[in-house]
Amino acid sequence: MTEQLTEHAHPVPLPGWLSALCRLFAAIGGLVLLAMMLMTVVSVTRRTLLGAPIPGDFELVEIGSAIAIFCFLPWCQSTGGNVLVDFFTQKTGPRTNHLLEALGDLVYMLLAALLMWRLYHGGLEMRQYGEQSMVLGIPVWWSFLIVIPAMALLTATCAATMVGHLTKARS
Repeated sequence: MTEQLTEHAHPVPLPGWLSALCRLFAAIGGLVLLAMMLMTVVSVTRRTLLGAPIPGDFELVEIGSAIAIFCFLPWCQSTGGNVLVDFFTQKTGPRTNHLLEALGDLVYMLLAALLMWRLYHGGLEMRQYGEQSMVLGIPVWWSFLIVIPAMALLTATCAATMVGHLTKARS
């Protein structure tokens, strides 16, 4: 099993497969972001030249933004890319910093698990009631097919970084 270190000030090892999954989801998020960018350029160009934008462009941006954001969260956690306010911990030792990071990871993991649970139930309800976007009639629950696994991956990544910080704090 290959381990990869996170990039922040207090790195912890992560299993290679977990880093690869986080990278894959970030790539999916990047592709969705790229598609939204291209679609926006085409829509604005059509609006300028033909007076007619791509129908439902704002809906596609809305759905795509949600997918991209959720896909980037696990990568951000795995690389230590979340905002870190270290004003009070600059002069503390590595052990204290790792313990505080582990506590932060625990809180983040619990919040991610709670959000995943509620997204799952919300997606089921949207599917049951047939909720669709207004212009294009896209079933809203389709986006949950990628958002919920992204949240599961975030939860697993938070657990892995928490364990890594606890291990570093003990050594």
